Amino acid sequence: MAVSETSQSDGRPPRLRRARISVLTVAIAISVLVGLLVLAAWRNDCLISSDKGVTTAEVLSAGRLRSAVMFVTPDGETHNPKVGVLYPTNLTAGERINVEYNRDDPDLVRVAGRDAFVALLPALSVLIVVWLLTLPTLWILRRVGRRPR
Repeated sequence: MAVSETSQSDGRPPRLRRARISVLTVAIAISVLVGLLVLAAWRNDCLISSDKGVTTAEVLSAGRLRSAVMFVTPDGETHNPKVGVLYPTNLTAGERINVEYNRDDPDLVRVAGRDAFVALLPALSVLIVVWLLTLPTLWILRRVGRRPR
């Protein structure tokens, strides 16, 4: 009986249990967010494909995660989407590229020939890293909780 009182009074198992729950909650939250990101990319692709316009755009600025483009639609309007172009990897400023856009919402634009599959590799990489860190952490926390004091 003295052993159980000691384990309850030092609070070690409840702290370890909370730590395991926290680690698992963070991993699941990141996994859900990554899944939502891929679904959002797929949704944007569906919206663009549903009423697709194609034109040539000039890359105003190029970054790894965001590139700004400017293009003119057949009605003569110039567009410079606030959020940039979807799937902007390997673009350089000043480059002229083909883009596909939604005619109803020209701010929804992607580099021609690219789609949500471009987002799968980074998403899967994040998931793999998260779970490669999470599973050993959970295993270690479980072993520490079972270790006799």
